Amino acid sequence: GFTDHVALGSEEWNPWDADEKNELVASQQRYEANLKMIKYARSHLEQTSLRVQIWGKAAIGLYLWQHIFGGHLEPADVTAQWREGSQKAGKTYFSFLTGPSVVPGYFSVEAEHVVLVLNGREPAKVAYATQWLHYAQTLMETRKIQHVAVVLLGNEQCNNAWVQPYLKRNGGFVNLLFVTYDYAFVNEEDIFQWPLGVATYRSFPVVEPSWSMLHDPRSYLCNFLGTVYKNSSRETLMEILKQDGLDKLCWIAAREQWQPQETNESFKNYQDALLQSDLTLCPVGINTECYRIYEACSYGSLPVIEDVMTPGDCGNSSMYHSAPLQLLKTMGAPFIFIKNWKELPAILEKEKKLSLQEKIERRKKLLEWYQNFKAWMRQKFINTLENSFMPSDKG
Repeated sequence: GFTDHVALGSEEWNPWDADEKNELVASQQRYEANLKMIKYARSHLEQTSLRVQIWGKAAIGLYLWQHIFGGHLEPADVTAQWREGSQKAGKTYFSFLTGPSVVPGYFSVEAEHVVLVLNGREPAKVAYATQWLHYAQTLMETRKIQHVAVVLLGNEQCNNAWVQPYLKRNGGFVNLLFVTYDYAFVNEEDIFQWPLGVATYRSFPVVEPSWSMLHDPRSYLCNFLGTVYKNSSRETLMEILKQDGLDKLCWIAAREQWQPQETNESFKNYQDALLQSDLTLCPVGINTECYRIYEACSYGSLPVIEDVMTPGDCGNSSMYHSAPLQLLKTMGAPFIFIKNWKELPAILEKEKKLSLQEKIERRKKLLEWYQNFKAWMRQKFINTLENSFMPSDKG
């Protein structure tokens, strides 16, 4: 540092003293260099503080915000017309908006960077998602926003061709796409696989692991609560469970018709089943990946997954060759993968012989893995946005 009168160039100094003069020049230079550094640091700081607004127009947005980001929403009431939350993560300030009142043109766009969370599962949803994309495109063209990323609940057969023209690589404006299921176009450059997560549309909660969840003996070896489709592997599963009276050791509640809306009672039953079983059976549905996998993880019940590809366009990508569930496998998910439900009786025999201590260790490993998985997805999401949206420092 140096005293005020030097900085001010006050008349007190002696102009005939060369040493003193040199000292002043040197200190002026130091002062200017410091100023430059502060200015640079400031501009750099501003440059590295991204502001990102997430528009949650699909229930999968709640998995992103509440489960992966650990974010909160106000008001807490899930039926509220408008809910919002914010948090700083990495170099980025995130705000999240959701609810029926979030409609194109009727809310304030408060960031130059936007993440759109959309549902592209069926034609009616795609039509609605497209309206949002066109709104974002208009904002881009009028320079209201700079970058757009999309988190997409993809089609269960991975038929997502409609979204391709919107990607920058194809002449569109969307920088990044995070998409569920084993979409063959995942390349880890601008298209990334995203976890399906829990059924937030049924208000599946963020579950905090408790002492009893880890340490208490559980009443059932396994559970399966779900729809049994005609001529599906689920029918095979039911037959195998009945054969050796294994269904007596497991919590089985099969129904013939899928119900999108749970009753309070059926939902509580389902959560109890996860909490009371050591294993959760996950037969394939329309896609191998299902909410049940993540919901079982939340309660420390080990998923037993039927590891077969379902019909459609899902499959290996240029980056991954372990479909189905390549994202979970790449992340080292400690699940039991089987190719056929005929393997189940042997698994359950082994299960009977495990001590409580062994089960506790396994639960710890599963819950820890799931926490790490969510933390890793969050970090990856933030890094990907920052690398893509921030001006690079190459200049």
